[in-house]
Amino acid sequence: MLMIFPQIFFCSKKDTTIIIPKVSEVDLELVVDSVDIPWGLDFLPDGSTMYTEKEGMVYQVKEGKKYLVGNVPDVYYRGQGGLLDLRLHPDFSNNRKIYFSLSKNSPDGEGGNTAIVSAIFDGKELKDFNTIYQASPGSSKGYHFGSRIVFDDQGYLFFTIGDRGDHDQNPQDIKRDGGKVYRIHDDGRIPSDNPFYSTEGAKTAIWSYGHRNQQGMAIHPASREIWTNEHGPKGGDELNIIRKGANYGWPVITYGINYNGTIITDQKEKEGMEQPVYYWIPSIGPSGMCFISSSTYPDWQGNILIGSLSFSYLERLVMDGTKVVKREKLFENIGRVRNVVQAPDGYVYVAVESKGIFRMIPK
Repeated sequence: MLMIFPQIFFCSKKDTTIIIPKVSEVDLELVVDSVDIPWGLDFLPDGSTMYTEKEGMVYQVKEGKKYLVGNVPDVYYRGQGGLLDLRLHPDFSNNRKIYFSLSKNSPDGEGGNTAIVSAIFDGKELKDFNTIYQASPGSSKGYHFGSRIVFDDQGYLFFTIGDRGDHDQNPQDIKRDGGKVYRIHDDGRIPSDNPFYSTEGAKTAIWSYGHRNQQGMAIHPASREIWTNEHGPKGGDELNIIRKGANYGWPVITYGINYNGTIITDQKEKEGMEQPVYYWIPSIGPSGMCFISSSTYPDWQGNILIGSLSFSYLERLVMDGTKVVKREKLFENIGRVRNVVQAPDGYVYVAVESKGIFRMIPK
């Protein structure tokens, strides 16, 4: 049994101390073993599970057996880059489409950048690939690719791309990719009501900007707003509600500092730039996230679960509207939690590097 310990945390948006008074009554059951670096995770209508491994593999788990999916797209495997998220099309039962975010070699031959690729899954392998978005320019830097994918209720596809380590140029420039949330149609077309659709020279797929590196994204079950978490530098990881055309400030404002201890900016807020719903100091290295809406966890409905890469646990945020009122550390020292997803069966599944995929079971 994995032990869960009460913790004392410091730093909320109002810099208050939050004390966790009791442990949570949940356990983990290993359902998929021998997983190296899981990234994307989704669930097929037949009850099977599909997940990506960053090195460039896709697996389907069906009736307790794991199958390697054939004909997976090539990736630019470097540093944080590789085969990242996957998401089934909302009409997957009819069109069999799956979407991947991945780092892809740039057409100009200069390194790579994040791309969104669709494919048809025929039950054994992928086919009919279509690159529906390719960020540019390429870079040989091995970090800040993003990238998460969600479909909203209208069928628009949202995805994130990190600043690719070029924070002085990319996040604040809407004419450049990187450090953005994007919104497109499922075939790659740009919606005409995107905020910068008519702005000359802009990357018209942009929905919001001023981001650093977002590796968690989920839709709120009640408001239907898109929320993301974002890696800060040293300190200053953020939880944000994503709004059309909004500027989230990086690197003009931040609650973090450089890794060597020097100051990035003395500004933590600025007119015209969004404040986070919440920020973490020290950084937890946030990864996949989900909202709890399942009756499987009746006392947790409306809570947020977020993986921690830095401290190897799963974090539960207890919410009062858009305010974090309590934090709880779950499954301490389990390993680097890469993703957490609430499945159609009502259970939460937790993907842990070098361990596997677990189902979260109420005691």
